Amino acid sequence: MRKLKNSELGRKTIEEFKQTNKTPIIVVLDNIRSLNNVGSVFRTSDAFLIEKIYLCGITATPPNKEIHKTALGATESVDWEHIENTMDLVEKLQAENVNVLSIEQVENSTMLDTFTPETNQKYAVVFGNEVKGVQQAVVSASDICIEIPQLGTKHSLNISVSCGVVLWDLFTKMKK
Repeated sequence: MRKLKNSELGRKTIEEFKQTNKTPIIVVLDNIRSLNNVGSVFRTSDAFLIEKIYLCGITATPPNKEIHKTALGATESVDWEHIENTMDLVEKLQAENVNVLSIEQVENSTMLDTFTPETNQKYAVVFGNEVKGVQQAVVSASDICIEIPQLGTKHSLNISVSCGVVLWDLFTKMKK
């Protein structure tokens, strides 16, 4: 086997990306502190053709050299917007018939591996603060809370890892 060169990967230009039909998923970052995590979410969202990222509350916004370090240009391809209040956004999205999924460990959560997205339904996935998680008010307002099954001794994953796991899972299920 031979590793492929970047020129052999057939990647889209930014303009081609913007014109491509997107995966019907919106990412919501609820008060994310780490700029590296924000950049990683942009890069992952680019990989899976995510429709839009909302950066809420204290979540930093581009342009920012720390975000750019991990985003590697994805802040130019993926559509994004800053919204001050996450709850205002949740209410707006639900009024637009978007199902809001908080990624959080809660009572009666739905395990990610058992969740099946509905055909022709748009979803917003909410990822919370590195310490406090998704705000309780947002959890309470969510249509569903999804939990990533974990079997080891630790009780959580880094937000950028959680985002990668969830987006890959939803992307593959939606493409079937």
